[in-house]
Amino acid sequence: METVTLYRPVGPKELKLIKDSGWREFPPRLPEQPIFYPVTNHAYATQIARDWNVKASGAGFVTRFAMDASYLGRFPVRTVGGSVHTEYWIPGGVDGIQCAYCGID
Repeated sequence: METVTLYRPVGPKELKLIKDSGWREFPPRLPEQPIFYPVTNHAYATQIARDWNVKASGAGFVTRFAMDASYLGRFPVRTVGGSVHTEYWIPGGVDGIQCAYCGID
């Protein structure tokens, strides 16, 4: 299986849920955040963790994980600012999304 390395900035609560899963999956999306937004590079994930997660929860972390490339190919990469600000928008209700995670470092 070919995989793509992605990054997800998280706060302490989400990090604990990931840890509690055995480092195998992200928690289900919240009703007010129905889309999963993995980012394509460490620099952008670090910026979000620093500028958003630290302000919102006092700490920010960057997770790195692999996702099945064929699954990820269903979604376009989106640029949401400068050229470094690239991410995927994956609806939380898409069938099989949890199965697409290959692991979290």
